[in-house]
Amino acid sequence: MKQGVCKKKYSNLDSATGSHHSSLTVKSSTVLVGISRPPSARPEYDVVCVGLSGAGKTSLLSCLCQEDCDSITPTTGFSIKAVPFQNAILNVKELGGADNIRKYWSRYYQGSQGVIFVLDSVSSEGDLEVARMELHSALQHPQLCTLPFLILANHQDKPVARSIQEIKKYLELEPLARGKRWILAGSSLHNIEAVKESFLQLIKLLEDTQPVPGRL
Repeated sequence: MKQGVCKKKYSNLDSATGSHHSSLTVKSSTVLVGISRPPSARPEYDVVCVGLSGAGKTSLLSCLCQEDCDSITPTTGFSIKAVPFQNAILNVKELGGADNIRKYWSRYYQGSQGVIFVLDSVSSEGDLEVARMELHSALQHPQLCTLPFLILANHQDKPVARSIQEIKKYLELEPLARGKRWILAGSSLHNIEAVKESFLQLIKLLEDTQPVPGRL
């Protein structure tokens, strides 16, 4: 069951500096995942999804929503997808990961209840270092630091992909994420069921009001 996709153009003007910056394309869609009949009322959670360009954020979300994954275009502003599961609805706000967009990420953190961070397991050392710094920045941001994190090491199907243990060590999640609620998991378009399972784990963290140690 699919509903239409609505697109709206937004042009932002920084009221503090008077500077005009990127026009944002907002896409919203609702797709039922694994549900064959109209769902009953479920809790909704607003989640922000970030990561560098090319990490695969848009592709993963599109495949989760059963959309065409063969005609993906990079997100240049942000897109919003409402993805219903049996026990909750995730309203995922995906932010573009280009250099000129990342500096505006924090403008769209307000109201978030959880964070999805996607990184490319086969990226260059330089890009992986940038991803590490962006993740650390998000983990320490005042509006995100108490929220549950789902960290997806994408493109695990590639032969040269770094292992989850390698990525965990490189990201230096301990002790930075100690005491926080987080999950580190591999992901791939060729195993979308595993991606769904990771999202369900995030929902469990969102439902849990008591902080728990991060788990792998």
